[in-house]
Amino acid sequence: MLHHIVNALGQVPSFYTATLAPQAADALAAEHAERGRVPVIVIDEAHLLDNQQLEAIRMLTNHDMDSGAPFAALLVGQPTLRQRLRLGVLAALDQRIAVRYAMTGMTPTDTAGYISHHCSIAGRTDTLFSGDAVTVIHNAARGYPRAVNNLSVNALTAAFAKNQPIVDEKAARIAVTETGHD
Repeated sequence: MLHHIVNALGQVPSFYTATLAPQAADALAAEHAERGRVPVIVIDEAHLLDNQQLEAIRMLTNHDMDSGAPFAALLVGQPTLRQRLRLGVLAALDQRIAVRYAMTGMTPTDTAGYISHHCSIAGRTDTLFSGDAVTVIHNAARGYPRAVNNLSVNALTAAFAKNQPIVDEKAARIAVTETGHD
């Protein structure tokens, strides 16, 4: 991860880990000082980082002994990330987090609009999902977009397999069962 940061900022990464962390911190600080812009590091799927990688992020935030913030870091991940950060071994990083946000699921109305919007993007203007099917999908997915997507695709497949023109409640329930969202 530190190699990528140093590389992205136009420098050659140090071979030794002990010198790589300060090099990355200095490169971020130089970017901030030279261009007057705050670099932003976005780490998606941060819940998959191990403790050593999270500690490397903390070390970057410790540059100049907390006298300034030469960069901003966004850790984006599943709810397990929040739980892991509360572990004692990651307490120092957890204390440095200024803003936290947890995405809530969509409302039933939002889910219906979301599915309808995706159908229209795909070129389908007529009703493809019954109201009951949308309710089943919403409830099983708890309104989370990725889960709604997965269940909707599986429900479409189930309806197609039964040669049905509309995804009905039964097709949605088959999708829920097959994906293990029940």
